[in-house]
Amino acid sequence: MATALLNHNQSLLSTLEEGDMVEIPRGRYSHWAVYVGRGKVIHLAGDPNAPSKTNANALHIFSISGVQFDKAWVREDDLIDVAGNSKAQKNNNKDKKATPSNPKTIVERARSKLGQIGYNVLWRNCEYFASWCRYGDGWSQQVLDS
Repeated sequence: MATALLNHNQSLLSTLEEGDMVEIPRGRYSHWAVYVGRGKVIHLAGDPNAPSKTNANALHIFSISGVQFDKAWVREDDLIDVAGNSKAQKNNNKDKKATPSNPKTIVERARSKLGQIGYNVLWRNCEYFASWCRYGDGWSQQVLDS
């Protein structure tokens, strides 16, 4: 199974274009990233040095693969590493509701936020970030649908 998953994610790389949104299912919710080329994505990622405290405000808790964090920051990583044990997929379905910016602008927006810290499960989550990069306006469909 792990080999098939890795093969899937590696073959996905050959279909991605700069500025594509990448969805990585993680159980009930998905993790989202923006493809920036050369096998890399920019995404809102949990800070492994800031594990969640039990008294944290639930709206500010961030989870990747079941690990909760109190803060997150925008970073650039290899898609294969971000996907981990999940099957990543290209998902530009929001193009039906909004017009995407050109790829150069999308990547520039993503890069402009590298290193910034912030997260809110309802208003500033990883899907919101990826949408903002692609369309200039962020929203999280998975929050709206839940």
